[in-house]
Amino acid sequence: MASGDIVPIALGLTKGDLVTLWAPRWRDGDDEWQAFLGHEEDLYGFEGVAELAAFIRTNSDNDLVDHPAWKIIAGLSAAELEPEEQFVFDLVGVPELAADDPDPEVVSELEETLDMVRNIGDVCELEVVTKFFGSHPVLGALPAGVSAFAGREGEELWDQIGAAINKDWDAVLDAIDSVVTVPEVDADAVSVAEAELLAAQENEVDAEDAADTDEDIEQVDLDEDDDEEDEETFWHEVGIDPVKIITSEGTFFTLRCYVDDEPIFLGTDGAITVFGSERSLARYLADDHEHDLARVSTYGDVQTAAVDGSLEVEVDDENVYVLPGLADDLADGPQAVDTDQLDLAVELFTDAADYADDDAVENALAVSTPLGWYVSYLLNPDPTRMAPNPPFAAEAEAWKVLEQAFESRLQKA
Repeated sequence: MASGDIVPIALGLTKGDLVTLWAPRWRDGDDEWQAFLGHEEDLYGFEGVAELAAFIRTNSDNDLVDHPAWKIIAGLSAAELEPEEQFVFDLVGVPELAADDPDPEVVSELEETLDMVRNIGDVCELEVVTKFFGSHPVLGALPAGVSAFAGREGEELWDQIGAAINKDWDAVLDAIDSVVTVPEVDADAVSVAEAELLAAQENEVDAEDAADTDEDIEQVDLDEDDDEEDEETFWHEVGIDPVKIITSEGTFFTLRCYVDDEPIFLGTDGAITVFGSERSLARYLADDHEHDLARVSTYGDVQTAAVDGSLEVEVDDENVYVLPGLADDLADGPQAVDTDQLDLAVELFTDAADYADDDAVENALAVSTPLGWYVSYLLNPDPTRMAPNPPFAAEAEAWKVLEQAFESRLQKA
């Protein structure tokens, strides 16, 4: 999770299982903030992901709209707003969890759930929650893990945690319930999100069926299975890739290919034409336009498929580029950086610069520069290499320059 993220979470409350958004601590100048989706004293919760997606897309009056990642979260599909397993917190089930044996999974789940409760209490200024943690310092033993509850003394410690929860947990739940509101959501927007979720489920089933079929083929005839796996998709056949780019301004789609190892984007004169959705990109491809990809020999196949409606714009994982948060992570130091995300961003910046016959990225990432040395250290680890020294503010600023230069090449259609 990069700094500056907004994370979908699920909360098990007495009102039911609700989904919402959580913004972990992020910096804005000299200030540090943490927030949940809500407004003033209300924390918003939704009965399902479709309602959450619909609200995000239609509401601009909430406490997260000024967050640096708001445009990113608003551009996600409904399926991408499904909370991951580690962000599901069953608050109602805490007493039952504390009554269980303290195995590693139980201790970890209890600690993570109580941490989220503490976050809610801090953000919503719930005195009952603050008092709960202040009155029961024994809860501080949870981060030590299961080893803290070994032996007779450990068992007594675990019993003390259970007693604390049995005593005051109802009041904690009541306090949180009092600030959780389920807002009304535009019905049409909910229908759109539900359709997205249904499509995603169908795609997942199709993928599972395809995987099962491949397994069956493997049992029958290994040679035939090899042929099946080697069969290329339409995009692989034409040698052109759909690309998804997430920037500070939103999520965009375009196309890219390589001719003699030189990148060519959907665009002209070094400017990359981008679209806000896969559908709008497909519509554009169905019409005649002048751009550099039109000179690629297989582009006619793409346009033909777009015209007859068979074209599906599907982006492979290796062609998804997420830019927000990288500069902040670089500033925080090597341990904070997602090197896979960084590697992809370097690829994208380099390809875009090469496409525009601009050597600015190559010069900025040369190992002779502070940023180049830093990036090389992260992407080409070598135990004999001396680690770069903090602070990394200058390197982060240099990265921002590259990011801004890249975004300036994007031409929204």
